[in-house]
Amino acid sequence: MGGPMSVNDPLPWIAPVCSLIRWAVAEGVPVIGHCLGGQLMSKALGGAVTKNPLKEIGWGSVVGTAGEIATRWLGAFAGKSAMAFHWHGETFSLPDGASHLLASAHCNNQMFALGPHLGMQCHVEMTPEMIATWCRQWADEALVDGDLPSVQNPEQMQAQIAGRLPEMRQLSEQLYSVWIKGLKR
Repeated sequence: MGGPMSVNDPLPWIAPVCSLIRWAVAEGVPVIGHCLGGQLMSKALGGAVTKNPLKEIGWGSVVGTAGEIATRWLGAFAGKSAMAFHWHGETFSLPDGASHLLASAHCNNQMFALGPHLGMQCHVEMTPEMIATWCRQWADEALVDGDLPSVQNPEQMQAQIAGRLPEMRQLSEQLYSVWIKGLKR
């Protein structure tokens, strides 16, 4: 899941988590990562995590890639836009062999698939309660110079829950229904 730290921080748990991810991938155990989790997956599998040109905080549209792998993962969202929630200042590169699935106007690499593994920069797992909790930390996270089109304030985020959450739920149900099939042996 997410977290305020960077995978590039010298934290003692990052290397063991990256080792666990590499082991799971090598063993064919499906891995899923949201935001920090997606960044950990990218790093563990040879990608890089760098500063994104703009912070993304709040609701934002993502656009699905077209193609066979994207269609498998995204279903009706392949080649089309969907709603996601964002809360990041960094982004990942795609590991070798990964397929690009989603992009946004402010962050090209929002999601990738690598076999049964799914790495996400955006959040599709959010609940109203999670959004309310994160909004209490908004002042710490949203320190930016001037107004950015990619950053919403807590009032905007919470006011848009009812209108945006149902579409995000459709995307998350699609993704999770594909990912969970990889758990069957």
